[in-house]
Amino acid sequence: MRIDVLTLFPGMFEGPLSHSILARAREAGLLVVETHDLRQYAAGKHRVTDEPPFGGGGGMVMKPEPIFAGVESITAAHGPGRVILLSPSGARLSFEVAERLSKSDHLLLVCGRYEGVDQRVADHLADEEISIGDYVLSGGELPAMVLIDAVARFLPGVLGDPEAPRNDSFSAGVLEAPHYTRPRDFRGWTVPEVLLSGDHGAVEAWRKAEGERRTTRIRPDLLKENLPKKKLTDG
Repeated sequence: MRIDVLTLFPGMFEGPLSHSILARAREAGLLVVETHDLRQYAAGKHRVTDEPPFGGGGGMVMKPEPIFAGVESITAAHGPGRVILLSPSGARLSFEVAERLSKSDHLLLVCGRYEGVDQRVADHLADEEISIGDYVLSGGELPAMVLIDAVARFLPGVLGDPEAPRNDSFSAGVLEAPHYTRPRDFRGWTVPEVLLSGDHGAVEAWRKAEGERRTTRIRPDLLKENLPKKKLTDG
């Protein structure tokens, strides 16, 4: 998979892309990520990428011309891709969205900044808008990093265990069960006996029940969101 990122701050991506799973995926040729400085696509001596909003108000708005030019240049060089605008106004990034995007050969991420991005980018250039949560960040760079990591986990060969994404939290609409490792007794807090029993059926049943219990306590909204799916499946 190839991912191109159009951003005002390409240096922000150097650290996350140079460590752990993403670094290994890139080294193995499973994932190609290239960042592009939006300013190089801006016209004029000062490479202006933002202007005050029409109608007044505070803040600055990112201009459409550099973004269109950047996307067009990238697609001309590397072929068409799915253009995603990282925006607080976008649909929420989820397990299902990440899995769907992982099936694309080429993603092109556009990172917003300042007060926002000229609406014509969302209307006439982006294939979709994605948000990572119901809060506002200073720009789209951190959401782009989150999206890259979430998508990369689904790519064949990226994780040591190919079934790992299927066992992650949210894969079945519930949170994962708690995990334990050595020592068996730490400061008087012991590991649940079922995990030491060697009975794989009992372990799986415990994990399922604990996952549902944990979801009910911490994220009951997930159960409500998945209720229609369960009814359709059961019926």
